[in-house]
Amino acid sequence: MTEHLFDDLLAGNKEYAARFSLGGFDGIAHAGVAMVTCMDSRIEPLEMVGLSVGDAKIIRTPGARLTHDALVGCILGVHLLGVDRILLVPHTRCAMATGTDEEVAQAVRDRSGVDLGDLRLGASPDQETNLARDVDLLRSNPLIAGRAVVGGFRYDVDTGELEQLI
Repeated sequence: MTEHLFDDLLAGNKEYAARFSLGGFDGIAHAGVAMVTCMDSRIEPLEMVGLSVGDAKIIRTPGARLTHDALVGCILGVHLLGVDRILLVPHTRCAMATGTDEEVAQAVRDRSGVDLGDLRLGASPDQETNLARDVDLLRSNPLIAGRAVVGGFRYDVDTGELEQLI
């Protein structure tokens, strides 16, 4: 049973809900921003660009890669949620940049004994080439092109600085 394994998080939510004051938002990205960034817990997407709740759509993927679901999120953000700027933001010291898909899959296999099969991870030590490819995919997509500007950035998890690369 998992019924008590989440008690600490549910208790934290009760405290959060008791002081919650953000109800009633309309779901529009009021700053016109969507950000695809990594799932890394060192990243605070809104804070790192000076935004607040309600200003942006945040899409997190391993390594900040433009996955199918991230692309869908960007398209819907542009057409339904007020997005006119899209940032792709990988970061320094990312686990997804420590090796290839095969090497990262091997690390999972070594720890779990389970083969990931043909699961595409998107891992690569060449973050800049992947970033350029993903930015180009967004910029050339007919549902994004001419409707939103797209930029490629890198976030430094040790300094908090964001640098535009593309």
